[in-house]
Parts: sequence; C-alpha cells; structure tokens
Amino acid sequence: MTKRKTWTAAAVLMSAMLVLTSACSSSKGGSPSSSPSSSAAVEAITDFAKQPEITLDVFSNLANFEGNQPGWFAKLVKDKFNIKLNIISGGQSKLNTLMAAGDLGDIAVAVNYDDPLKAGLLLDWKKNGLLDKYGKDILKYAGKSLEANNKQYGGGTAIYGVGNNIGSGNGPSEGSDMTFGPMLRWDLYQKLGNPEIKTLEDYLPLLKKMQELSPKSDSGKPVYGFSLWSDWDSNMALNSKVMGQFYGYNEGDGFNTADLMMTKANEAKWQGVLDDNSYYLRGLKFFYEANKMGLLDPDSLTQKFPDVLNKYKDGQVLFAQFPWLVGNYNSPEHTNDGKGFAFVPFAEEQMASVGFNPYGGQWNWTIGAKTKYPERAMQLINWLCSPEGIQEAMLGPKGLIWDIKDGKPTLTDFGYKAVVNEVNMPEEYGGGLFKDGTNQINNATISKSMINPNSGEPYDYTMWTSYLNHNPDPVTKSWRETMGALTMHDYVVKNNKVAVQPAYLSEQAAVPESSDVKQKKAEVGKVIKEYSWKIMFAKSDSEYDSLKQQMISKAKGLGYDEVIKWQVGNYEKTVGAALKK
Repeated sequence: MTKRKTWTAAAVLMSAMLVLTSACSSSKGGSPSSSPSSSAAVEAITDFAKQPEITLDVFSNLANFEGNQPGWFAKLVKDKFNIKLNIISGGQSKLNTLMAAGDLGDIAVAVNYDDPLKAGLLLDWKKNGLLDKYGKDILKYAGKSLEANNKQYGGGTAIYGVGNNIGSGNGPSEGSDMTFGPMLRWDLYQKLGNPEIKTLEDYLPLLKKMQELSPKSDSGKPVYGFSLWSDWDSNMALNSKVMGQFYGYNEGDGFNTADLMMTKANEAKWQGVLDDNSYYLRGLKFFYEANKMGLLDPDSLTQKFPDVLNKYKDGQVLFAQFPWLVGNYNSPEHTNDGKGFAFVPFAEEQMASVGFNPYGGQWNWTIGAKTKYPERAMQLINWLCSPEGIQEAMLGPKGLIWDIKDGKPTLTDFGYKAVVNEVNMPEEYGGGLFKDGTNQINNATISKSMINPNSGEPYDYTMWTSYLNHNPDPVTKSWRETMGALTMHDYVVKNNKVAVQPAYLSEQAAVPESSDVKQKKAEVGKVIKEYSWKIMFAKSDSEYDSLKQQMISKAKGLGYDEVIKWQVGNYEKTVGAALKK
C-alpha cells in the first residue's frame, strides 16, 4: 500500500483558512458543504493524488459487494485521487433506509430521482460551479445526458446527476456478447448433431438428452438444465420474465423497470404479465414443464445468486439465460478441453436489446446533498467519464493488463492470463485475482461499446481486433465455424435476431406513480412472486392450473387491472407514442 501523500504548503495554508471560515458558515439543502477538503483547498491542488486521504461512501443499487473496494481498482483510485471507496449495497430496501435517515452518502448510483429529490437528498452539480470546475469530461462525453437532467429534473437551472451507459450510434449497444442468451453447453450440443431449435419449448427435450449425456458435474453432483434464483426478483420472477426478453419484450417500458407489463423493444406493443398469452405466463409454464422432466434444480426455491454461480462453475447447469453467467464455466481448463457454453438461438428468437442512448439509462450517477466532499466526488465521477478512466476502470492499469501496440489496443501476455483469473495481480497493483479487484460499483458511465478516442477501438476488450484474432479456444473456434460469425453480437445483427429499443427522451420528467398505484403494485407484486414459484414447482397439471388461477384472481382483487391501466396510459403517452412515429 502506498503511504499517505503530503500536502503542499499552499494547500495547508488555504485549508487552515477554510477551517476558520467554515465555523462561521453552514450549507443548506443541496449545496456543497464546507470541509477541509473543499473549495480553496481542492482548487489549490492540481495533482489530485496530493489531496488528503478520504473515504467516500458509495451506495450502488447494482452492487453485489459491500465494504471497502478491494484490489486493483482500489489501488487505481487511491493512487490517482487518494480516495478509498466504501461500497454500500442492498438494493431498494437499503436505499429506502438511507432515505429515511436523510443521507445517501457521498455518491449514490443507480437511483431514481423522484423520491430523493423531493427529500432534498441530491446535490445540485451547478452549485458553486462544481460541474464546470471538476466535470469537464462529463460535459464533453455526457453532455446530452446532463441537458436531459437539467430539463427533466432541474427546471432548467439545476443538474442532479448523469445517466449510465451513455452512447451514440446505430444497432445494439452491447459488446461482443448480448444481454440475453440462450447459452448451451456447446460440446454436448455438438455431440447431439446440432439439432434445429424452432421454439422456446424445443430446448426441453434437447436439454434432457444433454443431461443424459452428462448426468454428473465436475465434483460428481447432479446436473440440471436450469438453476434459478429469487433474490433478484422485483414484482415478478426474473427468470420467467427473461423468456419474454428472448421474444423482444422488456419489463416495463424498457426505461423504467419493476412494472407489471412488458413492452416490445422496437414496436408500440405491450402485454400485461398476467394476460392469457403473455410471455411471462409462458415462461412459468416452461419452467413447470422443465421441473416435470427433472431439468429444474430443486434448490432454485431457496438458493441465492452466488449459489447459482458456483453451480455453473462446477458444471451443474446446462442452460444460461444470460451470457455473462457462463464465464464461470468457460475457464481455460474447460475450453481447452473442448467443453464450454456458447450461444444457441431458436428460430423464433428476436431478443430484446437497448440501443445506444445519448441521454443515458435509468441507473443514474448522483452526489449526496450531505457529502462533506463534493469536489472529490465530482473528480472521481469525471474521471470515470474520461477515456482514460473508462478504460482503466473497466480493464485495469495500462502497461500491466493492456497496452497500445502498433497503434492498437491489446491485452498484454499477463493481461490474457489475468482476465480469466489464471494469475494473481502483483501486490503493488492491489494483489488478488483480477475479478476480485473489479469496480464493485458495478455501473458504467459511458457504454463500453463506444469507441475510445485514444485507441480507435471500443472500450470493451472483447471487441478489440487483437483479442478476436488471438488464439481462439476450441469452443470459440468451433462455434465461429458453425455459426458463420465472430461474436454473438455479430451473429444476431447479421441474422436479424435482435429487437433494438431506440433512445427516448421526454422534455418532462416521468410522471411518478400515485401512492395508491404504488401500494397496489407492491401488493400485487408480492402475490405474483409468491405464486410464480409455486407454479413452477407444482406437482401436477391440476395443481398448476389451480395455482395459476389463484394468482390471477388474488392479483386482480388487489388492484392489478388498475395498475396496468395506469402503466399503459403512461406508456402510450410517452415511449409508445414515440415508437409509433
């Protein structure tokens, strides 16, 4: 670990003066508070690493980690800014707790603006020229997102944050892999002769044959087609919802999640999740049938997401809804032996995808109104919007993990080993495995598919020319030869297997739900979640039908139809209206 850096004499003097004056003043509302690290002291330091060491509390709705940021990303932030990061996770329930306490911490990521703004918990980035002084890269690379925030939430005078995954361009905004699958054990699929898969339901008999070919995992445990988890559920079972996303339908309107409707990504079409022919109910039926065939992991009822990751790693699962799940199995040990997952679409598939959005997604980056370190928080977010910060925060330190060779970015020899966790990072770079040190805030500022102006290629190393041409493993090589594409992204674009949602911006902020609608949605959501899991594990067709009718009846009794009416009305005035143009 590096030792704390010392201040310059000028910074010390200015800090002392600030301490004296801060005793005679106080901040109110969303304006930056005075502290020894604020205002004149920060302005006097042009080398951010020479600022005094501080810890920033960072709440992230998307974080899967809690505590001090470890490893190489911690080292980068410490060396560049003399900042330590305390990551606070816990999703919406934790956010509610922080709001009740009246303090969101220093940085709050992936939050909806409505309630925090009403409570005065978000800092105005325009106060005291904060954004202009310390946000030059945010202004340069995320300007349209700032303008949208200013119009929608700031009344034309204030800015309270910036969106996520900002970008511009045509086509899907994902990298080499898409957001959704399906992914199958490619080696077993090939052994069965690469049979055609026409519909979603055609995976079931295929997976049964694969299970018979490979009944035991690496450690000798039973193998299943599917292994699910409930700790990511919102107002419905996430894994059933994904079946709709294989058909181009997103939860909510594609911009606001946790709803009771699904909408077509590229058309003005919608369906309630409890409609007779909804993809959500089809997903429940799909998993019910899978369970009857012995393909659904019985632990799905009680296990959490980390348990599922361990099962993929051990080879206990044959199907993945999300491409990013399969990296846990596709280790060099497995892929060099010809074993691994790959994308195997069905004929009807047209997966939902989000296109490039210059206004940014809904997982916003904000600064808490009560932070003692507004300038330091802004410096960090600004770096995460700069080409240097985006690339290093995503991939690690230049020179160790990656570098520029012949004018193009490439992983180093060490980098190729590090990204698949074959080697430990050097202690001077934070130590530990590469994955242990990744950015635990778990939210991007600029889309990783955007071109890095410093390298001429995307930020995502899996899209680099050098990476795509670097000694592909036997599984990747076989998949490319069979599918006629370099990557999953390449395949779905060439074969029209993707429904891309265009960017959308309203001049007005989204209309918030009334307390009545919000309460009804929460009550209905509890019923849908509870019964969805019972339905998937029903013991007979008659029990399946009975549970399904109970779910629909109870949901409607609690106000399902009223919530749908409100959501559809809002959709047809906003995103739906835009898609009709």
